[in-house]
Amino acid sequence: MDKEKIKAGVRLILDGIGEDLNREGLLETPDRIAKMYEELAAGYTDDAAVHLQKRFHVDNSDMVLEKDIPFYSFCEHHMLPFYGTAAVAYIPDGEVVGLSKIARTLEVYAKRFQLQERLTAQVADAFMNELHPKGVMVLLEAEHMCMTMRGIRKPGTKTVTVVTRGVFDGSEALQNSFYRMLGR
Repeated sequence: MDKEKIKAGVRLILDGIGEDLNREGLLETPDRIAKMYEELAAGYTDDAAVHLQKRFHVDNSDMVLEKDIPFYSFCEHHMLPFYGTAAVAYIPDGEVVGLSKIARTLEVYAKRFQLQERLTAQVADAFMNELHPKGVMVLLEAEHMCMTMRGIRKPGTKTVTVVTRGVFDGSEALQNSFYRMLGR
């Protein structure tokens, strides 16, 4: 990550909106923003495959569901946050991952400029490609600040995206089981 370019960009934005770059409250803002992006956009230097390496053998193929996983990301169109919760379920094929690895996989992709639709698919595809389960289903529900604080200005609106892979594709029974486990 090139923090100097980020700082220069922040200075251009501040100058472009008519701010005084020498105002006391803004003197360290470019540096703060560069540090912030280093943290919030860390997904560009992280690899989901690494988090899905540590596995444990299982003899059953019962669904594993992690729900209410909070996430924060940035809309690539407006560079504003969107945030919400995720639910990730998979049917193991002999191996499971540690529960924290599910959330870590989501974090890798959430910490990039995103479309919610792409983020949902990236999480599902990472599981299919790395863990090779019988199937995976991912649901993200998020509020987008580009809908809340600008444009249409509809606070509280939620966008829900769902992706199914493997045995979840076309299986109404498995999908219904997923939704029941979510309490929906």
